[in-house]
Amino acid sequence: MSYLAHLSDRKVVAVSGDDRVRFLQGLVSNDVTTVAPGQAVWAALLTPQGRWKADFFILVDPDEPRLLLDCAAVQAEMIIATLSKFRLRSDVSLRLADLVVHAAWGGLPDVATVENAIVAHDPRLPGAGWRLLCSEPSPVARADAASYDLHRLVLGLPDGVRDCEAEKTLLLEANFDLLNGISWTKGCYMGQELTARTRYRGLVKKRLVPIASEVPVPASSTPVMTDGMEVGQIRSSHDHCGLAFLRPSEVDSHLTASGHRIVPRIPAWLAMALTPKPDPDLRPEETQP
Repeated sequence: MSYLAHLSDRKVVAVSGDDRVRFLQGLVSNDVTTVAPGQAVWAALLTPQGRWKADFFILVDPDEPRLLLDCAAVQAEMIIATLSKFRLRSDVSLRLADLVVHAAWGGLPDVATVENAIVAHDPRLPGAGWRLLCSEPSPVARADAASYDLHRLVLGLPDGVRDCEAEKTLLLEANFDLLNGISWTKGCYMGQELTARTRYRGLVKKRLVPIASEVPVPASSTPVMTDGMEVGQIRSSHDHCGLAFLRPSEVDSHLTASGHRIVPRIPAWLAMALTPKPDPDLRPEETQP
C-alpha cells in the first residue's frame, strides 16, 4: 500500500544562479554535484565549529536552473540569511519558492500526482520513500503528517529540528554518517574539520537510537536513566515509538524515562556503530582492564 502526506511543517528554498552548485558545495556536508533528477541529497549546514545548525534535502528543478532545499519551515528564513552571508561575489540568489512538500512511502502514488511534482528518492534508507515538491497540497494525500512521523521513527530517521540541538549536536551523533548525509571525499566545507576528526577517532559519545515503550514515550528532553545514572535523553516521539540520544555502552542496560521502561530497537544499519571502539591514541597495553 502506498501513502502520501502533505508536510505542512516544511518549506522550500530556491537557490538560483550560475554558481549555485559550487556555492553550496563549499558550505554543506554532502556532495552537491551528485544531485540529479530523481536523486536528492540530504545534507547539513554546520557552524564553523562543526555543530549542527540545519539540514535539508537538495533537489534539482528539472524545468528551471535552480536547486531546491526541502527544509523545516521554522528554519527557512534562517537558512536563507545564513547562506546569504557567504554569497560575496558569487552568482547566487536565495528565496522561498512557491512549492509545498509531500512525503510518499510504501510505493509512489498515482501517475498523475507524480507527473505534476518534482520527485526524488529519500536518500537516507531504501525504505524511506520519496520527497515530492508540488505547487499546492495534493488532493490525493490521504495520509497525514502524524503517519509520516511514525514511519520515520520506526525506521530511525532523525527530524533535525526535533532531534538535534542547534550548535551542539555533532553529525555522527545524529547518524548522518550512516544515513548518507556526509561526503567523506568532496573536500572542505564549513565545519568539516571536526566532523572528519570525530570519524577518525571513532569516539562518538552518544548516538540517536530508535526506542519503544509500553506507555507513550515521555516528552522530549526527558532524561534516560539506568541505575540512578543519566545515560541519555529522549528526543522526538509519537505514541510508543521515539528516538533518544544514548551512550552506545548502555543500549543493553535496563533503561527508564520518567519511571517507565524504554527499550532500544537497534536496526541493522546502526548496530555496528554502537559497538565500542578503542581510542586510537591509546597504546595497546592501555586498553587492557
